[in-house]
Amino acid sequence: MIEVRARIALAAGLLGSLCALSAPAAAQTSAPTWPQRAVKFILPFGAGSATDVAARLMSEKLSARWGKPVVIENKPGADGLLAIGAFVSANDDHVLLYASSASFNAHPYMQEKVPYNLERDLAPIAQVTDTILTASVPATLAATTLAQFVALARAEPNKLFAAGAAGVPEFTLGYFIKTQNLEVTKVPYRDIIQGATDLGTGQIQFLLSSAAVVRPLAQAGKVRLLAVTSRERASIAPDVPTIYEAGFPTLAVETTAGLYGPAGMSRELRTRISADVIAVVSDPVITERLISTGQAVRTGGPDELAKTLKEQAAQMATVAKALGLKTAN
Repeated sequence: MIEVRARIALAAGLLGSLCALSAPAAAQTSAPTWPQRAVKFILPFGAGSATDVAARLMSEKLSARWGKPVVIENKPGADGLLAIGAFVSANDDHVLLYASSASFNAHPYMQEKVPYNLERDLAPIAQVTDTILTASVPATLAATTLAQFVALARAEPNKLFAAGAAGVPEFTLGYFIKTQNLEVTKVPYRDIIQGATDLGTGQIQFLLSSAAVVRPLAQAGKVRLLAVTSRERASIAPDVPTIYEAGFPTLAVETTAGLYGPAGMSRELRTRISADVIAVVSDPVITERLISTGQAVRTGGPDELAKTLKEQAAQMATVAKALGLKTAN
């Protein structure tokens, strides 16, 4: 009897030892670390754009935090659809999309069929910056305020030319022209840099675009910034009023750059990545660099980014309805 008890005790001890040895391995399997390999950021804009600069500033710091390389892949073209398509087809939690909300909000009104579903295919991770947009005129134009530009356009119907960056800014410009009953000619540009150049030489008289595009011309005395389209004044141009201060809220337009993961990425992982992104962007050196490229740092997690997208989509729907634009099937 004593021998049987001894054998049972020995067996129990061996079983306990085996469980203790296997426990760490089981825990590691059930909660794998991320990232396990290089992380790729896909961007719908080319090298040198404000979004590209921000992604590269973040990538170096994030790589140090994660212990894995962060690779930037620029895929401009087709109004962002090339980058979004590449991201969605990858369906990999190590392939993330870093893009402006302007890349999404105009698609339902520009495409006959949108080849992706924003809510289904893109999981919000982190809100990073807002792009500062400005209403600008040539420095030689006899208008130093938005009100003076509107008065000039009304006094000289069909003599002024205006342009907006493709997508959301262009639609917002159309909304402004319609609500103010202005008779101006809209000029389309595939490359808004050319639009800024034409503004500086006086070939067009009004441009709605990012501040980054026109700021060098403004500093050179060739362009005058009449207003910024955000709720608050921009730190890079503190003397320039907002469109609300100027009295023309129909020019309100905001675009937000954010990071997205694939459908099905866990909330826990998105929250972890968001915390790292916010910590990196909060570095004073990086914040200053982002501001210098015409961006306003406005960070937030998955919920904040999702809320921002809904607000901006609703604003875009109001503009589209006023312009008689229909959504894609």
